[in-house]
Amino acid sequence: MNMIFNDGGPAFPAEGGAESGLHAHPGMALRDWFAGQSLAAFALDMTDPGITFGDVASNAYKLADAMLKAREIHQ
Repeated sequence: MNMIFNDGGPAFPAEGGAESGLHAHPGMALRDWFAGQSLAAFALDMTDPGITFGDVASNAYKLADAMLKAREIHQ
């Protein structure tokens, strides 16, 4: 069973149309954008031999989910 979660919608959508010359594309999910932006901070933990790449990735998505939750509250 697939779980449905808030991905924040598209981060960088591009509208398309015959007259615009652009191809419509929904863009990456805002959740993925937030997670990617937080990776630099979590990568600092990689100096600890007990921290794995999986830990870093998991923490990045936990932060992204918290950012989306805060965004819902403050809109």
